[in-house]
Amino acid sequence: MTVARRGRLAQGVAELSPGYFAFVMASGIVSVALEVEGYDLLSAVTFGVGIVGYLTLLVLTCWRVIAFGDRFLADFRDPKRAFGFFTFVAGTNVLGTRAGIEGWYAATAVALAIGGLVWLVLGYVVPWSAVMSREERPVVLAANGTWFVWVVASQSVAIVASTLARVHGVEGLPILAVTAWSVGVVTYAASAVFVSLRLMLYPFGPEEFEPSYWVSMGAIAITILAGAGIVEMDSTPMVDAIRDLVAGLSVVFWCFATWLIPVLFAAGVWRHVLRKVPLVYEPNLWSIVFPLGMYAVASISLGRADQLPAVSTLGQAWLWLAFAAWVVVLAAMVGHLVRPGNSRDAAAAPVEASR
Repeated sequence: MTVARRGRLAQGVAELSPGYFAFVMASGIVSVALEVEGYDLLSAVTFGVGIVGYLTLLVLTCWRVIAFGDRFLADFRDPKRAFGFFTFVAGTNVLGTRAGIEGWYAATAVALAIGGLVWLVLGYVVPWSAVMSREERPVVLAANGTWFVWVVASQSVAIVASTLARVHGVEGLPILAVTAWSVGVVTYAASAVFVSLRLMLYPFGPEEFEPSYWVSMGAIAITILAGAGIVEMDSTPMVDAIRDLVAGLSVVFWCFATWLIPVLFAAGVWRHVLRKVPLVYEPNLWSIVFPLGMYAVASISLGRADQLPAVSTLGQAWLWLAFAAWVVVLAAMVGHLVRPGNSRDAAAAPVEASR
């Protein structure tokens, strides 16, 4: 590697987005959807890509912490970027969930231990450092689609906890699952208020409609999936107290997520067709792939849990849209990185969702 290429790579690591792990989230959830439907080979491929991406990102993140610690810490104080740190939690737990499908419950437990601890810490650190401690006002001006990743992280903890609870029956797991699900629901409502205020009170052009706004739908979809997991858990006092509520709300959430999809597609048409913003590869396109995959899995799981065959059928069809999007974005990313002059982006690809 030439000196110039090493310099560009180092600069890419210095600018590495906290939301980078959305690539892992997207690969992992598409793998889950494919495995649930019995497409073992395709699922193994996407799972493998997710694992490689996860390990690579861990190395690059450690490099960034050691060599560019000041920039790493600065991201915690930036409300446009800080919520991207929650993608590490979600990426870890999505891979843990996929490992659980294979029966690798030890790996699932490790994922829950790591993801759950980081989720708990970030749940206090990020809102305080990025929002509450800032002197600049109004902070709502910096709200964007990445704020919903906090919801995704919370629900990913609930999913892994419910997965292990159905296997091992550890007493604290149902409590953790219900708690994380509840936190996710409340933080979705709060994030929706802040992002809506941002859209209504301040100028918002087509260039600002980033793919990360699709996470607003993905956050609902993963809430549905987490709810389906709670509904399917064995009887415990905590689960029995909330089971009917979760089952009913999951249907409501699915309806709202379904309603949001045409809105998001229409916004994309407004951005790229009517306002002529070029549709080219950008790393945060993975913020679209993950919600597409999550909607497929959530629909399949909800349909089976609540005996809604039409919902399951829609999810099975939607799976192929999610897989096609994964293939297209992956190919675009690889093509972007191998072109001369893009070495700097090797560390900044696949997600820069918080930019």
